[in-house]
Amino acid sequence: MFTGIIEALGTVVAVAADGTNRQFTVQSPFAVELKIDQSVAHDGVCLTVVAVDAAAGTHVVTAIAETLRVTNLGQWAPGRKINLERCLAANGRFDGHIVQGHVDATAECVGIEDQNGSWIFRFRHAPGPGRVTVEKGSICINGTSLTCFESTDDAFAVAIIPYTYEHTGFHQLQVGEVVNLEFDIVGKYVAKLLGR
Repeated sequence: MFTGIIEALGTVVAVAADGTNRQFTVQSPFAVELKIDQSVAHDGVCLTVVAVDAAAGTHVVTAIAETLRVTNLGQWAPGRKINLERCLAANGRFDGHIVQGHVDATAECVGIEDQNGSWIFRFRHAPGPGRVTVEKGSICINGTSLTCFESTDDAFAVAIIPYTYEHTGFHQLQVGEVVNLEFDIVGKYVAKLLGR
């Protein structure tokens, strides 16, 4: 389980095909602390560490075809900066919200508005069961726990403070780019129960 509080920005340094899978080599400040079989959220996608090169400060993860289909990982190329978060320690602080690292959908960034001290990012996604946002509710975008507003069936906005803008991938996000979304787990369960 994760909280959506980004620990570090990593850099994709290599991408390799492995049958229908794809292996990503990621450089990060905490690679030396990672162990094989550990789960790490990469732009909100929970992936298992399959190799670590402490000397190079890199780790390797594998994405299967289904993961590539439902996330933006298929667009990753060397040089891309990605948000990284290790699993929540049992004695850790719960600063964000419950994040599983299971991406529900992707969304397109349809607007970025500079507020002279903060930024408003607007996103549009395909509507569907469980794809629920509520005004002032939680949303996870590329692994980042945020509060949404202007919530509709297929769109929402988030406000980004300078610290988040600088220390996550939001500073490189452009209009038209695709992001990973994980909707709030409580909202998903409520939507499923009401659907029955």
